[in-house]
This record gives sequence, structure tokens and C-alpha cells, in this order.
Amino acid sequence: MAKKRVAKKKLTRKKTKPEWPVTRNVMFRPERMKYVRRLIRPEGCVFCHALKEGVSPESLVLCENGQAMLMLNKFPYNSGHLLVLPKRHNGEFTEMTDSEMRDVNELMKIGVEVLTEAYRPGGFNMGLNLGSVAGAGIPEHLHWHILPRWAGDANFYPLIAETKVVIETLEQTYERLVPLIESRMTESRGLKSGHRQGAKS
Repeated sequence: MAKKRVAKKKLTRKKTKPEWPVTRNVMFRPERMKYVRRLIRPEGCVFCHALKEGVSPESLVLCENGQAMLMLNKFPYNSGHLLVLPKRHNGEFTEMTDSEMRDVNELMKIGVEVLTEAYRPGGFNMGLNLGSVAGAGIPEHLHWHILPRWAGDANFYPLIAETKVVIETLEQTYERLVPLIESRMTESRGLKSGHRQGAKS
């Protein structure tokens, strides 16, 4: 028997003119403008600039002691991402003084305590990236990261969209942590926190 040949129809796509301008749904939220943070760095060291501004929601500095300060990371990986750094502008770990190390360690401990109370994370990433090749974004001023972690907080979204979803604004994080820091002021002499410095609530 002769095999029947079935003619295959070629699928053709209709050519359509590109729509211009491209239409998309837009939701206008002008009240969110105050939460938009510029990516342009100010001249000089951003940490030294924050120190000069003092403890406040605008500077993101939560508290300070003798020679160190605790602040929010402006571009957090997770909510509660903190930075601890010496006040003195220095990028060399071996040049830190004993008193600077003591004050940094005090704020590292306080940072973990308040984050544990506020968020109950499953764990922490803590550490210093020493030098630009080691991942330091601002290598000229030493700073330690305190990053709370939860199971499942790492997913594909930052990889494909270069965007990290954070569940609260920096202002909300600031207001959540400052009262917890204040409660430890009586335990740590010389510690200055946000509300004591006239921070907005």
C-alpha cells in the first residue's frame, strides 16, 4: 500500500507593528518618594559622613559608644542587616587599637541581641570583608556585617532580577530596633542611641 503523504502546514506568525509607546499598568504612589534612596554616593567616606550627621534615622546610625558605631546597611540583604564600624577612618585591620576592638565587639554583641529579640532569626552571617578583592564595598573604612538569616531566605529572584525583596523599609527597621537598644543603655555606659539623640518617631 502506498503511504499517504500528509502535507505539513507551515506555521506562520502574523507580523504586527510594534506598539509605541509600550503600554503597561502603572500605579502612582507619590507618598513613597521619601523611601527612595539615591544610589549616588556623597563625596568622601559615606561612613564618616553618617558619623558627622549623628545618631538619627536619616544617617541610619542606631547608636554609638566611645570609638565605634552601629548602623543599618543602606542596601540590606535581609531586614535587620547591620554594620558595626570604628569611628576612625581606617581600612587596615592591623592598625586598629585595642580600645577600638573592644568597642566594636561591644556593639557586635548588642547588635546580635537586639536582632534576636526583634526578628528571631534562625542564624547570622557575621564578619568583615577586608579589601575590595574580598568583597568590601567601602574598603577604606573597616566595617563588620551582622546579617540575620532564615531558612529559605535565599532564592532565585536576586539572581535573575538583580533585586532583593526586603519585607520592611529601613525606617521601620530603625524604629523597631532603637527601643531595644535603649533598654541596654543602662548596661553599657556611654552608649548613645536614636531616641536619646532626638530621632524622629
